[in-house]
Amino acid sequence: MGVSSMQLNFSGLRALVTGAGKGIGRDTVKALHASGAKVVAVTRTHADLVSLAKECPGIEPVCVDLGDWEATEKALGSIGPVDLLVNNAAVALMQPFLEVTKEVFDRSFKVNVRSVLQVSQIVARDMINRGVPGSIVNVSSMVAYVTFPGLATYSECTIRCGSTKGAMTMLTKAMAMELGPHKIRVNSVNPTVVLTDMGKKVSANPDFSKKLKERHPLRKFAEVEDVVNSILFLLSDSSASTSGSGILVDAGYLAS
Repeated sequence: MGVSSMQLNFSGLRALVTGAGKGIGRDTVKALHASGAKVVAVTRTHADLVSLAKECPGIEPVCVDLGDWEATEKALGSIGPVDLLVNNAAVALMQPFLEVTKEVFDRSFKVNVRSVLQVSQIVARDMINRGVPGSIVNVSSMVAYVTFPGLATYSECTIRCGSTKGAMTMLTKAMAMELGPHKIRVNSVNPTVVLTDMGKKVSANPDFSKKLKERHPLRKFAEVEDVVNSILFLLSDSSASTSGSGILVDAGYLAS
């Protein structure tokens, strides 16, 4: 099912998407823009913002490293009214468990978890001050619930990805609990390997890719569009009674 067939209309709403330069974030910006939303696109790579602005005229580009608390506060502290937030920015720094360094661990949590807290605080405080409802979607992963035993290459990533995404799962629930009385919904999407440029690198080894796909009942990985469609659903009024939940876009992996 394509994005357009969902028939969602975000006209009159302002959305903020982090990690907007590539992959899921970039396609989310494009889908929201096509659906009528005014979009603030946040990423740390200026060149990605330049090319995205050409594809989506009228978006508001913000270039900042979300791992830097002070820089993020300066860039987004006065961003203005936001109705929809997609926390997509993340890093996947691969090291085996026994070789994980303090620098890599700290960087992973600063970008993958702490920035979600900070950006969500900025946006939610403004929603509350304006007295308006809102929707926040955190882009997580199925490794919040399960690792890939026996698949060492990807498991190097799941050490921190799983730790940070597991933390995001509980953060999502805590946010949903505290923000719910203000009519702000908070949910997550939890995909398997997604065929972004990063995901294609993970699955570049044919033998590894074959073994990994065989663990998925649908014998496939997720397309970016699959994840974007779930994000749009959770942002929209079509999910008006859904909060504190996660949509698994995992080709059935957790059922196997």
